[in-house]
Amino acid sequence: YKVSKSCGGPMMRPSLLLAILGVVGNLASAFSAQSPPITSGCNISKINPFAMVGSRNYVCRSRGGELKGATSPQEESKCPMRKLTLLLSSLYGTGGVMYILAKAIRRVIPIALEPFSDGAVPLSQFQLCAYVVTVLWFAYVEGYKGFQTKFSPLVVSRSLTLEPGYSSFHHYLLAPFYSMGLFHSTRKRMAVSWGVSLGVFAIVHAVKKLPYPWRNIVDAGVVAGLSWGCLSIAFQYIKALVLGKAPADPVLPRPKSD
Repeated sequence: YKVSKSCGGPMMRPSLLLAILGVVGNLASAFSAQSPPITSGCNISKINPFAMVGSRNYVCRSRGGELKGATSPQEESKCPMRKLTLLLSSLYGTGGVMYILAKAIRRVIPIALEPFSDGAVPLSQFQLCAYVVTVLWFAYVEGYKGFQTKFSPLVVSRSLTLEPGYSSFHHYLLAPFYSMGLFHSTRKRMAVSWGVSLGVFAIVHAVKKLPYPWRNIVDAGVVAGLSWGCLSIAFQYIKALVLGKAPADPVLPRPKSD
């Protein structure tokens, strides 16, 4: 887009910026609520990829295709193929979400840094203050409250529920979206996940219509929030593997009664 030579702009531009910040705050609040209590339909014993699942029997296939038969709980945890499959499945789910965020950061960061590049119209003192405040606001509301306290634990916990022989094939195929709670979850969780995703999509298109430097200011905040979120997902995933404990309730649907 062409950079406007006028840095002041009418009062409508900062007001539109504040309106977008308010919408983002409302969307982030959907992720910042406290985690619901773990329901009886959720088997947390399978969250840890390296934990034993005593209530299930697994079959470990040896070389040549011969089945060794059902194993005991002690033998289950020693099955190398099961451990590897659990680790790769959770890594694909969590890593896929991180890849989506990293791709968005890479696309937006040049716009966020444009006001500081050579040849760009310099920011006024008011615009520079707005730049700093927006970055801090997005880092707290989107990065900390939205990602770190709710969305990141959800992604990690759901990715760790992908289990060979029990998870459907499309759960593996669409593991990043499964980890985000877009399907195979409670109705409330899916409504929140889809609502936030569509809301963010709408905000992205609205931000593109902002003139210079307000689009750059908002994109700088987006970079801060997404970067915080991406790092929090990585940290909580590693922490879950080390401690063997899921960071939150994966919000799986209740099993259907017979």
